[in-house]
Amino acid sequence: MRKTRDVVAASLEAFNDHDERRIRALYADDVILEAPGELRCDGAEAATRYLLSWLRAFPDARIRVETEVANGDWVAQRLLFEGTHEETWIGPEDEVPATGRRVRIVAVQLVRVSGGRIVEAYLSFDQAQVLAELGLVPELAARA
Repeated sequence: MRKTRDVVAASLEAFNDHDERRIRALYADDVILEAPGELRCDGAEAATRYLLSWLRAFPDARIRVETEVANGDWVAQRLLFEGTHEETWIGPEDEVPATGRRVRIVAVQLVRVSGGRIVEAYLSFDQAQVLAELGLVPELAARA
């Protein structure tokens, strides 16, 4: 069975490769994924849809691990997401038309692995920073 760190690394590699099949395979059928905006995805299909929404909107998206700590079944990571907003991003409540802007988003995720698959994932990032970098909040965009 894969080690916890290896499973989480494989999930980021699959994301960076934009490989839907591998992304889906690394998430347990009953995974819980939570993200900003009170988003909760229950199950591998919902989690995969959420991740693919980012890949569709940012076709050149890449995630790089800045810092990582692992303990037992858990991995904590500080991440840097970079990509160009070239397509409409379809979120749980809104759609954001393409802006053509490049973003650099710092995020933190906590991931628990069991049975070689991700069973819990908690993602956190500053939504205001994302909106500012996309030019959607003019007063914040001036500082971004």
